[in-house]
Amino acid sequence: MNYKTHLKKDKQLAAILPNENFTLTLQKNIPLRLMASIMSQQLSTKVAAVIYNRFIEIYKGKEPKPQQVLDTDFEVLRAIGLSNNKVRYIQNVAAFCLEHSINDKKLAALENEAIIDLLTQIKGVGKWTVEMLLMFSLGREDVFAVDDLGIQQAMIKLYSLDTSNKKEMQATMITIANKWKPYRTFACLHLWKWKDAVAN
Repeated sequence: MNYKTHLKKDKQLAAILPNENFTLTLQKNIPLRLMASIMSQQLSTKVAAVIYNRFIEIYKGKEPKPQQVLDTDFEVLRAIGLSNNKVRYIQNVAAFCLEHSINDKKLAALENEAIIDLLTQIKGVGKWTVEMLLMFSLGREDVFAVDDLGIQQAMIKLYSLDTSNKKEMQATMITIANKWKPYRTFACLHLWKWKDAVAN
């Protein structure tokens, strides 16, 4: 079944589903993707890309393994434009992945919640970061990022949500999103796109 056929059962959501379809891709070297997502936090896409390219240049244009990142001098990582905290968090990811033998194959075998529970043990990695990893790197179709500001803004607008109590609002968001299972990731992708289009 096309994911849109399912999502269109939600009349409000159906109104914002354009003709194009989204596809999800499974990326390789997930530990590195997690490091890249930490680098990009609170940065524009353009600045994040510049910093990531500088990071890859440290390793002569090749994607590094966690051990190589751990072996890289702190100041070398600072020099590409990362804060002290971000360097520590990236090193935390590298150390954790080595310690727990985390690789693409191991993560592919785990359910979404198990991946969230595992990776949020790393200092500097929150639930939202892992949810983005699940969506954009692991290609998981059924992820709902309730804490994402863009998703919140889109759903407040689309469903006229009451924002006076954030906890209750998020509970309502989860209830609405439960109707989208097992395609919640696609719903999020359309909500982000719609929000950006409406803003422009």
